[in-house]
Amino acid sequence: MAEEKDLSLDEFPETEDGEASSSEAPPPPANIGQAMVDASDLPKSAKDLESVYDIPVKVSAVLGKATMQVSQLLKLGRGAVIELDRKVGEAIDIYVNDRLVARGEVVVVEDRLGITMTEIVKSDK
Repeated sequence: MAEEKDLSLDEFPETEDGEASSSEAPPPPANIGQAMVDASDLPKSAKDLESVYDIPVKVSAVLGKATMQVSQLLKLGRGAVIELDRKVGEAIDIYVNDRLVARGEVVVVEDRLGITMTEIVKSDK
């Protein structure tokens, strides 16, 4: 087994700028010009969020997509069928303000179509 040895800072190899490199992560950048958020400022209940309840959002359910030329589009008439990129029974995409948030299934609610969310999509942010 190799013998372990404690290294001092002067024993680390130097980088191009002449500073000694180490395996430690650099300190996080200072938050200059950014307001720090205090945990006491965060909403603690649904009552604290009432101010955003009336903000309208656009919800879209995308059954599938198709690409076609304008000439093909102009030839379409009543009863034309457009083949989509999804299979029967495959989940549909649910968007809120043009951001994918969930996947689901089409359901019938009384005499209207609806959607049931079956999966929440985690955002990349």
